[in-house]
This record gives sequence, structure tokens and C-alpha cells, in this order.
Amino acid sequence: MARTISLDRVRNIGIMAHIDAGKTTTSERILYYCGKNYKLGEVHEGGATMDYMVQEQERGITITSAATCVNWKGYRISLIDTPGHVDFTAEVERSLRVLDGAIALFCAVGGVQPQTEQVWRQSEKYAVPKLCMINKMDRIGANFFGVVDDIKHMLGGNPVVMVYPMGAGPDSFKGVIDLLTMKALTFDEKTNGATVIESEIPEEYRAECEKYRHEMVEKAAEQSEELMNKYFETGELTIDEIKRGIRMGCLSRSLVPCYCGTAFKNKGVQPLLDGVVNFLPSPLDVGEVHSQDNTDEIRRPDDDEPFSALAFKIVADKHMGKITFIRIYSGTLHVGDTIFNSSMKADARIGRLFRMHANHQEALEDAHAGDIVAVVGLSKTRTGDTICSTEHPITLESIEFPAPVISVSIKPASRGDSEKLGNALYALAQEDPTFTVKFDKETNETVISGMGELHLEIIVDRLKREFGVACEVGRPEVAYRETLRHKVEGEYKHVKQSGGRGQYAHVCLRIEPQEAGRGFSFVNEVKGGVIPNEYIPAVEKGVIKAMENGPCGGFPVVDCKVTVFFGSYHEVDSNEFAFVECARQCFKQLFLKGNPQLLEPVMNVEVAVPPDQMGAATGSICQRRGRVEGMVDKAGSKLVHGFVPLSEMFGYSNTIRTLTQGRGTFSMKFERYEGVPFELAEAIVEKRRKEGKVR
Repeated sequence: MARTISLDRVRNIGIMAHIDAGKTTTSERILYYCGKNYKLGEVHEGGATMDYMVQEQERGITITSAATCVNWKGYRISLIDTPGHVDFTAEVERSLRVLDGAIALFCAVGGVQPQTEQVWRQSEKYAVPKLCMINKMDRIGANFFGVVDDIKHMLGGNPVVMVYPMGAGPDSFKGVIDLLTMKALTFDEKTNGATVIESEIPEEYRAECEKYRHEMVEKAAEQSEELMNKYFETGELTIDEIKRGIRMGCLSRSLVPCYCGTAFKNKGVQPLLDGVVNFLPSPLDVGEVHSQDNTDEIRRPDDDEPFSALAFKIVADKHMGKITFIRIYSGTLHVGDTIFNSSMKADARIGRLFRMHANHQEALEDAHAGDIVAVVGLSKTRTGDTICSTEHPITLESIEFPAPVISVSIKPASRGDSEKLGNALYALAQEDPTFTVKFDKETNETVISGMGELHLEIIVDRLKREFGVACEVGRPEVAYRETLRHKVEGEYKHVKQSGGRGQYAHVCLRIEPQEAGRGFSFVNEVKGGVIPNEYIPAVEKGVIKAMENGPCGGFPVVDCKVTVFFGSYHEVDSNEFAFVECARQCFKQLFLKGNPQLLEPVMNVEVAVPPDQMGAATGSICQRRGRVEGMVDKAGSKLVHGFVPLSEMFGYSNTIRTLTQGRGTFSMKFERYEGVPFELAEAIVEKRRKEGKVR
């Protein structure tokens, strides 16, 4: 089927903001005014189209990015509503990677909030042009120009005011003045704001409007030499010339057009939609994409080019199985096509093709360059994989995700649900790259990790509702280690006689500590055959067995050297089992005489905070038995580097967010094992003894 709309009339955009700035409400109004919905869905009533998950409707927040497609004045807009909560930052990351433009939404009272800074940085990382919408102008304390000032000074943007607010607050905000046409726009309440009424500018706003229009024209003229010359000659630009200049500035990210309104009260959304089609880029403006695998392959946004697309989101659907969201950069895709996953080096066949509207699907026979669609049939495809034509392979830039920062142990409430839980966790990990699952052999626990407590709470809730697996979660055990500090040697005889053939073994062992990280080594210094060579492996096996559950706290023993230097045997009663047991008991007794020490994993922690909150970051590290190693400046933030025991890092993500009003983030990785303070070690060992874990 041929393309139904030209590529220059396609807009792929997202709405991004801090939590509760009004993203989903704005999305609902866009759906209504574009004729996609025939009634208004409200977030607070749990009726928003874009918040279709049960967990979203109950909590009144967006958890997963939802895609839809609308038409506005002959343009097709693919819209993605992204979450604002920091725990779901991966949804913003992968959406911005494939979008051409974005609407940055701000609360007129809250202004630039912590997560606003995060999503703004993410959009800059992917060079995404933006419009700004200052929402909630009907609230007490709304300050349009205060937020415009924040965008300039806190985010480093160059805002250009496109509409002037007529009033602010619950009873004062009446509408906006379009500075392009110099007309006052009000929104008819009888039609839920769908009817826009144009009128002359009220006299009290005229002087200010002329001032801001003059600024707008100047900024438009600065974008090209042609416009600048025209402006110097005549002192004015036509509306089309102003649009052209603003569009050039927006596409180059040297300008950020700013709008305002109140989505909840149905005011100001239509001028924003006009801004989307006038100023944000089409796939043609974004241009060609390049291969990332050291080849010179490029793909232009054209239906006749070889097919290439990026998989940016995966959803597990109980009816259709695995649904993969893709952004097509070039070529045409048909149902039944065989495609090549260049990231996984695997072929796949397109089973079904959809254009998504939240959780509803519109079946398609084909899709074209610039489209964002959903595909069934890509069972081996992961988030960030490139899919392309088999004859012309290419690998596009993938998507980077932040590492998980919080972990909990999880087990099914019913023992019979273990396999069911494993399958469900695998499906959820496929969907969400910031959610990881691993089985810890040492603690015998399944540990799940995510971006925050709310993130993992949603995962557990989904396990119960979508997969029918009720789970119990708990704080995961820390993988402690044991070692000894002094060299010791001694002997042990294993003698058992219970009628018939008995058991006899006698070993002399020397145990000494090794450097951290050296591990275990076993040395045979037996001379004269006092222990036959065939029993030496049994001695080593017994030592290793004893080291698996250390004598002190039942943790693995590390960094020690064990030497067998003497012993004896009995021609009839000695056997392999006897020497295993003898070596095991000898090691346990000697180890406890060697001044044993408990070791704990220490993490290399890096905390990023605004400069004025550096004290909170360093204090939080010191309070957790940590050591601050250094501080550096990076991209307007302070990076505090230190080492902190893993046992003290549980719950730290919430702590650092609380201390920094949500503006602090951290990352950590394992560094080394260090000794546990004596009193703490005593308490850990005592707890293990009470639990029966020390044998």
C-alpha cells in the first residue's frame, strides 16, 4: 500500500516532564481535540486513555510510556506519553532515542523541578528539539515568566515566548494571546475548549504583547542572514518568515518556543499543537542515520531505501505474546517479510503489524519510513536491537540504560510457583532493561534489582495481577566472606569403630592467610608416603568442603593457603571418605584458632548532586561507614566518590533523593572485600547461629 501522508507532514514527538506536571492530561486533551477520543479521560478518575495499566489508574501516575497516533490540520502526529517518576527513567530514555521532537511540560507553580532537569539532559543527549508548555496556569501562584526564566538559567535553554497569558490563577486565567497573529484566544467551555474564539487583544495586555512579539521577531531574524537583512531593511518580518526563523532555531536547538495554558481546564492546547506542526522536525529534517559498526552504511528517510528500524520497547501481552515497538528509519515493512536482526545476527518473520493507540491496536498491512509501529513475531529481539533488510544489513546506535540501584530478594508465596515465577521474571526483564534478575548461589536467593522502591513494588504487583504469582520480598542477604589473620598448624585423627570395618584417617595441616584476592591454594608436603598419594585429593576435597561453609559464620572462606605436611593411615580402615571427613574437621578446628575475620563487600560509590548539596552527599556516605575519596565537578554537578559497605547501601536511593529534593543520583559497583568491625561481626555471627546456619 502506498504512503497515505507525505513524510514532511509526519511528527514523532513525546511529552516529558517531572511527575505530576500534567503530561497525561495534556495527552488526553490532544486526543480529544484531534478527534481520536470523543470524551475526556481524567487521570484522577482513573479514566485516562494513555494510563491503561491497572497500577497507573490506581496510583494516578504514568509507569510505562504509551504510544498513540493523531491527525492535526493535515499532519500525522505520533505521540508518546512518558513517565515522570525517576524510577521509570528508562521509559523516557528509550522514547527520546527514537523521537524526532518533544514537548517539555512544566508546572506553572513548581517550575523547573528535579526530574525536569533529568529529562532535559536526556533530550540533549539525543539532540532532540523541544517546545515548552507551561501548564497549570489556573493554579494559585502560577508564574509563566518565572518558569521561562528558570528554563533560561537552570536548563540553559533560549526560550522564545510564543503566547502571552491572559491572567494567572483559578479565576484570573482566561486564555492566551497568540504573538504571531496578535489575536486573543479564548476556549469555549460548552465544547470543553474545542472551539477557539479569536478576538482583539485587550488593551491592558497590548504593550507587553508588543514587547514580547518584538523579542520573538528578533530571535527569528537571528536564525539566518536572509531574515536578518530583511529585518534590518524593513524592521518587520511576515508571519511566514517568523515561523521559518523560529523553526530553524528550534531544529538547531538554539531556540525553545514557549507556550502556556491549563490542560485540565481545556485552555491553550490547540496553539501548542500548532507549534508542534510548525516548529518540531519531521523525519526529513532529522535526516539520514549512520551505521555504528565501523562501516560507511547510511539510511535516508525514504520508502525506497533498504529497510532499517530500531526496536525501542518490548511488551509481554497475554493474548499476542511478545510485542516489539519499532521506529522505522528507512524503507517499507510488510506483514510476512523476513527481516534480519543485525544486533543478534538472527532472521525473523513479521507476523503482524499494528499502529498502537495506548493498549488498542490498529492492524496494518505495511509501514513506512518515519512510522512508529508495533510488531509481533520478533521473539529474539531485545530493546535497542537493529532490525533491517537481509540483503542490506546495518547496525544503528543502540540505547544506553542506567544500572539498577536497589535490590530485594523474592520468592513465591507457594512452593509450587517457582517455575511460574521464573518465567514471569524473565518476561518482565525482557520488557524493562533496568530490571534485572539473578540467582545468588551463595545465599540461595533470587534477587531482583531496579531503579527504586516504587519500580520494584510495581514489578511485584504485576507478578500477582498479570502472571498470577503471589510473592514474598525481603532484604537480600549480603554475601559475607571469612578469612583468618594468623598462621596456625595442628592435627586431627578421625577414628570410628562400630563393628566390622572401621574408619581411620590422620592429617596434619598448616593454614596461613594470603593476600586479598589470591583465593585458595593447596600444597602437598607429605614425605615418605605417610599418607598415600591416592588420599591426598581426598584431603583437599575435605578442606574445600569445610571452606564452603566457614566455621565462624557459615560463610565461604577465602584467601588462605592450606598445606598438608604429615599424617598416617591404616591399611584396612583408611579410605577416601575417612580422609575427606578428617581434613574437614581438622580445618574447622584450626581455622577458629587462627583469629578468624569476617569480610564484607565494599562498593565503589559515585554520587552526583547539585553543588549546594555536596555536604548532604558526603554526610550520607560517612553515616554509612563509608569513606569519601574525592570530589570533582562535572556538567554543573558535584561528583562525590567514596567506598561504602554493601550492607549499608540498602535504601540509599531513597535517602539521597530525600536529602537532595530528588536531584541527587548515584551509581555503585563492587570494589573489594574488607574486614567487618568486631562488634558488628559478632552480631552477624550470633544471628547466623540462632538461624541454624553455622554448622
